[in-house]
Amino acid sequence: MDADTAAVAERFGRFARDEAPGRSERYAQWATGIAADPAVQRVLARIPARHRQPPLVFAVARLLGSGEPPYPQWREWVLAHADALVAECASRSLQTNEPLRCAALLPALALIDGPLALLEIGASAGLCLYSDRYSYRYRGPAGQIALDPPDGPSPVVLECEVRGERMPPVTRPEIVWRAGIDLAPLDPAAAETEAWLTGLVWPGEDGRRERVAAALRIAAADPPVLRAGDGAARLAEVAASAPPDATLVVQTPGVLAHIPRAGRHELIAGLRAVAGGRARWITLDHPTLHEGWAHPIDADAWPGGFALALDGEVLAAADPLGGWLEWRAGGAPVRV
Repeated sequence: MDADTAAVAERFGRFARDEAPGRSERYAQWATGIAADPAVQRVLARIPARHRQPPLVFAVARLLGSGEPPYPQWREWVLAHADALVAECASRSLQTNEPLRCAALLPALALIDGPLALLEIGASAGLCLYSDRYSYRYRGPAGQIALDPPDGPSPVVLECEVRGERMPPVTRPEIVWRAGIDLAPLDPAAAETEAWLTGLVWPGEDGRRERVAAALRIAAADPPVLRAGDGAARLAEVAASAPPDATLVVQTPGVLAHIPRAGRHELIAGLRAVAGGRARWITLDHPTLHEGWAHPIDADAWPGGFALALDGEVLAAADPLGGWLEWRAGGAPVRV
């Protein structure tokens, strides 16, 4: 077994063990099969490493017509369509663009005085740039918070479980400018965008496909500024076009994991320098992903999930896709 094939076996085995359970039985089955299947491993090893993530491979296979059969039938499809699968994966990127992440980002935005100019690195179609257009329902031991736009409930209602005894601060942000940078930005109004983003939804994730489709309609009605390119390379240029009378906020929800480690820290340095160091930075990352935190995180004591941080200060633990939140910052008021 060569290094690339071994990397495929390890990555898909880890996905089957640590990531798919509880979210998608079908993806767990496929990944388990791949981890023990040298023939399929050799096919997937032909895909460039940056385009070989299990959810991307599985979504591309479904896009090309594999369906969602049990592993033996799916394996036969892969072996019969290997060249097409490899080529399509190499041209695609994992663009989750889950609007539910806004339920985790909103408490950090609530701590920043507006109006806000919001810029996202890895924005895809920009669905996480519309925190002000969605409805929120936070529920936990400390009570419930319902927050809607001024004109009533949004077609996108984000449900978030609050763990622990403290509720997060929430208020509707005033966003006056929204922009994104992505290697391959997607037009929220295009039919192929909806087909691709809803195709990235894992089998078994109830309601997520409908949520993404509804968020795309909101974005299409008032499209953000989307620029193609590398986030670190284009950050200063795009940030310079933000309105000067708004607070510039740069968010990186779940994107740094897709950048090689050295590039992550280059981008973090750029985030801290942009706009003369006056921009605010919100991120949602695994605690061990980088050293951009204001204080070291004790991984052994971490309750799980990703870390939500504002300017490197950790505020909460959160589900990577925003389904739950555990507020950890002290003294934060609830503002509805």
